[in-house]
Amino acid sequence: MQLSRAKSAENLPGDVFNESTVIEYGTPREVLFACVTPVEFADELRVRNSDGSLDAKASVVAVQYHPGKTVVAARFLEDVPNWIVKP
Repeated sequence: MQLSRAKSAENLPGDVFNESTVIEYGTPREVLFACVTPVEFADELRVRNSDGSLDAKASVVAVQYHPGKTVVAARFLEDVPNWIVKP
């Protein structure tokens, strides 16, 4: 999955990042993943997968910091199509 900060008028140049990571757990409402980019509670992120079945904004609802990585739980801000199970 591609992870980036959701664009907003408040973003500063240093706020921009783009990182590849793996979804460790996902539901129709949230995703859990680890990343090396520091993120904070309530940050808005954009998550996309390679085949385009997931492209949504999500808000960080929990973080756990470890040396060299951050484990993140993020909740989608809008309903997303069923990207987990494809027909």
